[in-house]
Amino acid sequence: MKEKILVSACLIGEKCRYDGKDNLCQDLLKLTKYFDLIPICPEVSGGLKIPRVPAEIQGNRVVTKKGFDVTSNYQDGAYWASSIVSMFKIKLAVLKERSPSCGSKKIHAGKFDGTLIDGKGITTQKLEKMGVKVISEEEVPELLKQMEEK
Repeated sequence: MKEKILVSACLIGEKCRYDGKDNLCQDLLKLTKYFDLIPICPEVSGGLKIPRVPAEIQGNRVVTKKGFDVTSNYQDGAYWASSIVSMFKIKLAVLKERSPSCGSKKIHAGKFDGTLIDGKGITTQKLEKMGVKVISEEEVPELLKQMEEK
């Protein structure tokens, strides 16, 4: 039985991004040789629609480009992700970098101007507190290399 890992649904081709597109990562699909992938989109799980107005973290809130506070939706999505992690005893997640939910190293600066800052998304923060290792799709080639060497 393969270990299960949590992955951002957009990375496996689900059209769940804020703009209704995906972020398909072919390398991530290669991980199915080693892991069972459990997809989630925390924003959708938290009650947000597709498409939706872009949102960024501003301080301790998540706010849309139109100024609406959607923090509770992001917290709800993080809750659902944490529930899946608990249910399947997941220790690793591959989540979408720069996302206000899933970013593991970089997020948008909250100014809606494309500026990136060091930071973590709402779901990533919750999962890391649970002891889950969160990596981005940019780190998948290295993970694949490690798995192939085993």
